[in-house]
Amino acid sequence: MKKISKKQMLILSLLPGGLTLTRLFSMSPDLIEKHYSQGLYHLLARALGYISQCLPLSLAEVLVSMAVLGLLGGLIKQGLNISKGTLALKAALKKDALFLVAVFSLGYFLFLLLWGFNYYRLPLAELMGLDTTHIRAEELESLCMQLIQESNELRMALPEDSEGVVMGDKREVLRKAGEGFAQLAGTYQELGGNYTKPKALIMSELLSHLALSGIYFPFTAEANVNMGIPTPLFPATVAHEMAHQKGFAREDEANYIAYLSCRQHPDPYHQYSGSLLALINAMNALARLDYEQYQDLQLGYAAGVRRDLAAISQYWQQYKGPMARTSARVNDAYLQFNGQEEGINTYGRMVDLLIGERRLSVPQILEDGGKDSRK
Repeated sequence: MKKISKKQMLILSLLPGGLTLTRLFSMSPDLIEKHYSQGLYHLLARALGYISQCLPLSLAEVLVSMAVLGLLGGLIKQGLNISKGTLALKAALKKDALFLVAVFSLGYFLFLLLWGFNYYRLPLAELMGLDTTHIRAEELESLCMQLIQESNELRMALPEDSEGVVMGDKREVLRKAGEGFAQLAGTYQELGGNYTKPKALIMSELLSHLALSGIYFPFTAEANVNMGIPTPLFPATVAHEMAHQKGFAREDEANYIAYLSCRQHPDPYHQYSGSLLALINAMNALARLDYEQYQDLQLGYAAGVRRDLAAISQYWQQYKGPMARTSARVNDAYLQFNGQEEGINTYGRMVDLLIGERRLSVPQILEDGGKDSRK
């Protein structure tokens, strides 16, 4: 086997280089916020978005498909050469190992440069001036009651399908999802900027089997959405992926931004979807803390809200299996690797931000003897 070239050594060195940079930048969130998240990242994302918006399809989906086909073609060709005796198995394995490490090294470094450093920016709570410390059970219960009332009222005005589940035009959502962010940008400039519109995935069925509602692809700056997911949460899902596109990598923050964006959207369907997302997360948090109180509050759901929640549950139930479990473990490991210690449980921490916002308008009297809702 030939010696590793200088070019290969340079590519391989990107992996330890990237790991070193993440360690350094994780200790300097102010630096990342000012020079990367609100600087370099936006320039890179807009440049990539300018390219990807030329295609009506998801460029990410095209590139991933080409990469998979190219890999399979290479393996078949290599297998034929081994069978003919023109390539030794040992040499092939060494070559493949070097290639995979080089691809991972280059891919990881580009991931960090194009988006990944956003994991180490200032917390959203700090940017928005929200107090998320010492959250009490009483605050969580009050939030749940508010969201139940809000969801019930919004649900009343929406059309239903033959199954009694809220109806919505998913293609229309993709076209108009940015309207909520345009409203938010007036208050939070970090959420401004024009980016490519969210893209529908052709292989949505595959994402459902992987238990994924959507995915942000940093290499093309595209917010990609699973078109198969139930309509009640579709606008909120689109807004979640767009929040990632805006440079907010942490899952709890993307969920909270999705709620804010939907709330500011002029379409009641978007408003309801955001409220439902917040309600699901808040009630899940309450169930972990006080299941009896959770059951009592559930009685307050409007019939339409109940049907929508049942439709969401039934949809994902049919995709439970080895692929979904493996995908969840991979996603959990990915999030932990990028500094989100709670892994996939990070999604539910949007409740802290919801309560932090509520504290700005509803003064809370906190007693020392109250229960901490996060225990």
